[in-house]
Amino acid sequence: MKNSLIFFFDRDLNKLKQELKAYKKEENIWKISGEISNSAGTLALHLIGNLNHYIGSEMGNSGYVRDRPAEFSKRNVSRNDLLNDIEETRQVVTKALLQFPEDWFDRKYPLEEFGYPMTYEYFMVHLVSHLNYHLGQVNYHRRLLDLE
Repeated sequence: MKNSLIFFFDRDLNKLKQELKAYKKEENIWKISGEISNSAGTLALHLIGNLNHYIGSEMGNSGYVRDRPAEFSKRNVSRNDLLNDIEETRQVVTKALLQFPEDWFDRKYPLEEFGYPMTYEYFMVHLVSHLNYHLGQVNYHRRLLDLE
């Protein structure tokens, strides 16, 4: 389980960096339009906060303190800063998972984010799918709104 999670988080956080690097114009990372209310930058900040909180802090005791409202209100963070924060998040996630005992994945995760108890394994699978959901949104955002 642990090696698979490390692989998927590593792969997909690197894909997120590639998506942000692929924007022709850096300012388009923050563009919104019509029904598209979350920019790629906002989604990146949300994923950074989400993974640092649920994996870094809760599993790795990193001391990270999440400011979820800021994930959705901050604007115009530079592409370089986003890329650096994603890389730091990738390292935090990897470190937390490496130190997490393999036989603990069937234990109860300490938070009930969905209103019911769940195991670490269940929640980690959710976090991988959550990352991929927003990664797809970033890809679509770039292709729709990164116009010359």
